[in-house]
Amino acid sequence: MNSYSLDYIDDLYVQYVRDPSSVSETWRQYFEQFLVGAGAPISTGNAGGNGAAGKAAAGGNGAGHLTGDGSMSATALQAPPGSTGNVVADQALWMARIQDRIDQLVREYRVRGHLIADLDPLGLNRQDCPELSPASHGLSDDDLKRPFDSSILENVTGPTLDVILSKLQNTYCRGIGAQFMHIDNRNIRDWLQKRMETTENRLDLSHDVQRRIYARLADASIFEEFVRRKFVGAKTFSLEGAETLIPMIDLALEKAGQHNVKEVVMGMAHRGRLNVMANILKKRAMNIFWSFDDPRPELHRGGGDVRYHLGYSSDWTTSAGDSIHISLCFNPSHLEFVNTVAQGRSRCKQDNRGDDRREEVMTILIHGDAAFAGEGVVQEMLNMSQLEGYRTGGTLHIIINNQVGFTTLPRDGRSTTYATDVAKMLQIPIFHVNGEDPEAVAQVVNLAMDFRKAFHRDVVIDLYAFRRWGHNEGDEPRFTQPRMYSEIDRRATVREKYLERLLSLGKITAEEAEEINRERTEKLETEFEASKNEPFVADTQTLAANWADYHGGPEPADPVDTTYDKERLGQLIDRLTRLPEGFSQHKKLKRPMQQRREMAEGNRRVDWATAEAAAFASLLVEGHPIRITGQDCERGTFSQRHAVLHDVKTGETYTPLSHLTDDQARLELYNSPLSEAGVLGFEYGYSLDCPGGLVAWEAQFGDFWNCAQVIVDQFIASAEDKWNRLSGLVMLLPHGFEGQGPEHCSARIERFLAMAAEDNIQVCQPTTPAQYFHLLRRQVLMKWRKPLIVLTPKSLLRHPEVTSPLKILAKSHFKKILPDRKVRLEGCQRLLLCTGKIYYDLLDARQQKELDGVPIMRLEQLYPLQVDEFFGALEGLAEGSEIVWVQDEPRNMGAWPYLKLNFGDQLLQKYKFREVTRSESASPSTGSMATHKLEQSELIEEAFAGLS
Repeated sequence: MNSYSLDYIDDLYVQYVRDPSSVSETWRQYFEQFLVGAGAPISTGNAGGNGAAGKAAAGGNGAGHLTGDGSMSATALQAPPGSTGNVVADQALWMARIQDRIDQLVREYRVRGHLIADLDPLGLNRQDCPELSPASHGLSDDDLKRPFDSSILENVTGPTLDVILSKLQNTYCRGIGAQFMHIDNRNIRDWLQKRMETTENRLDLSHDVQRRIYARLADASIFEEFVRRKFVGAKTFSLEGAETLIPMIDLALEKAGQHNVKEVVMGMAHRGRLNVMANILKKRAMNIFWSFDDPRPELHRGGGDVRYHLGYSSDWTTSAGDSIHISLCFNPSHLEFVNTVAQGRSRCKQDNRGDDRREEVMTILIHGDAAFAGEGVVQEMLNMSQLEGYRTGGTLHIIINNQVGFTTLPRDGRSTTYATDVAKMLQIPIFHVNGEDPEAVAQVVNLAMDFRKAFHRDVVIDLYAFRRWGHNEGDEPRFTQPRMYSEIDRRATVREKYLERLLSLGKITAEEAEEINRERTEKLETEFEASKNEPFVADTQTLAANWADYHGGPEPADPVDTTYDKERLGQLIDRLTRLPEGFSQHKKLKRPMQQRREMAEGNRRVDWATAEAAAFASLLVEGHPIRITGQDCERGTFSQRHAVLHDVKTGETYTPLSHLTDDQARLELYNSPLSEAGVLGFEYGYSLDCPGGLVAWEAQFGDFWNCAQVIVDQFIASAEDKWNRLSGLVMLLPHGFEGQGPEHCSARIERFLAMAAEDNIQVCQPTTPAQYFHLLRRQVLMKWRKPLIVLTPKSLLRHPEVTSPLKILAKSHFKKILPDRKVRLEGCQRLLLCTGKIYYDLLDARQQKELDGVPIMRLEQLYPLQVDEFFGALEGLAEGSEIVWVQDEPRNMGAWPYLKLNFGDQLLQKYKFREVTRSESASPSTGSMATHKLEQSELIEEAFAGLS
């Protein structure tokens, strides 16, 4: 209902008073009930003039006046033109319309009050919102002083309208702007309204809390001032202008302790990171100062990272004595990509604790305004927040809103009113708060944390602030934002402004404030002197706790035992084929299930999908948790896995891998959203806290990991070198040239091999089910932890030659190089060397050409490639023989550039080394199936050319 519909109802009512039969039965009943409710006799009469009932409702043209007790005055008894002729009815109609207009005005404040809130400390971007004017709702100045029934407003009451308006303005238009009316759930809206309107969105802070806030502001500002003074010109990405972040996090942690949170995982970009490490994580200032002086450059040759990218962890004790472990994630300059990494860590910590309610571990993410609005991984993160496979119980998002991104103003950086508008996709509140109003910040943090606790959902705090020194301390922001920085130059610090308030209220004395400031300055001076005089000790937090038994570094020479009892393995495979009684299986799965039973009995060779399932099952019963996610991974992109079965009649699901034994380890298997960067980041984060399990992400097609290139480049491939962090994450990337076009053939092996150095990752392309089985088991059972990239098959999933005997799964191990068991190297003219699917193409061509003297050797592990082991596999090959690398990929892609770089044109100075590949290309492959077949035929012919 709106003001237009009220005019319509007014006209209907006038018709009803003149002649009840002139309106419908429904409206007659409504008006009769309305008059009875108003205590008026039901009567009719000549209503007189045209439309005057509407004017009376608006209070104009002799509509009458309310007396102090709300009844109609004597002047109103003189029926004006257009009245119904019934004084009580006129009064009731007038009150109904005025009430509706007031209700609309109250709603406008709830919906749009944030638009005129005092959010910007610089006062540069104040808006106007006509909808919040009483006049725009037909309410006059006289109406503001009149009493009316405010019970309908529930949380906002007062004797007159102007009192109500004052309370609404205090609630929604002071230092806090709340966006919550987009939330569909009325219970949540009502909860938020009540919490805000009954308190006018302001906490009644005790002296101790106010003093604590001031102390935290002193921590923040004095640290920044000290560092700037001692290290002139150094990059710190200062927090100055947004120092309120430190008391905000402090208060959030206090509330987290009250909510029984045991661990907090934090992710943030570089702005304010040093301050957070010093004042929240309590990293010794001496260690931070050492990072400026960099006294031991030889320790970081080719590794390490800049000081404002580093992470840290410590224990925080609340004022009530609760202990919370805080982990600040390492983060590169790719800003928001740490978000899902932090979320994954939180999820794993919850799983490790058995915290199924997602209450004992929470995530705090600190964003920049430009990055939050501009980087797509933010949307991916938000979309994942309420999905079963990625839920973490609600994240506290804090945006440090500098109102500029490097040199880009908001009008050039986003198409939305707020930097936070992308978060409106969720059913969560967004609180905008003035960073120079610490007590408003305290209210927002209190409200946000309680919301998270009550509804297990994310919540966003948009901390309006500014950046006092530009993007970094060496940058000149006045080139591009002269007006903004003219205002900034005139501003005192938030600490100084808050002190003025506390002094005026008598909440603190100047002597107390000075003592707080002096203590912090003296402590920093002591730490600074220590950094100059004490011997340097690298502050690298070593692998501890659940990582104590694992290590990185070079690849171990000794293989790990991945064998498994054959009989027990057969039983596990058979168990995977047993379904609950009454489960209606899809008819097309009955034959594969029967074949799998034959594999379990040893009567049929094991195919790829069964070998994978067997590896998973064996690890689960040995106590190793498994988590696998990816688009369509439950069934498998190529309809091969069927790990989650669906009853065709009821739609209910059954996961055989979850029903192996009563004491098996945890299995998480989830179809992911259509996201690569966000999901891969989440799984990488999960792997950081799950050293003893198998954590895998499967791409729908291997090519699609390029949507998550940042996660691979900045985290997976370089984390050990930069941050001494280990991960055993597995990336399953379907790969193979089969004529399906350039986006469905290549997992870009060349990119992984270009990043490969210092044994940082493993790149493997197993070609048999047994090899895959042992590779997965090796990844979990060995204590050497490195990310594993597996180039998995597509067409080979059902290739008749791609099978293995059950006994090989049980008794063998993963072999990095597979020599040709049927052809001896002695006396051969040419050795074909390859990896992956093309081996089977070469094998088929050799048979057809009857060239049985041409050996074909497979590199199953492309990196790390141990040279001694590789050359050892060539023993027996006569000097002068030719070794030809054969690959599907173009010459500038695949493994060839890596092999050429490492070995050149000769191997061991004995063998000519050349390649057979497709021609160099900007695209991985043709999109024509016919052309693909032509190219493939030419490739195979060239591999055997000149042989007889």
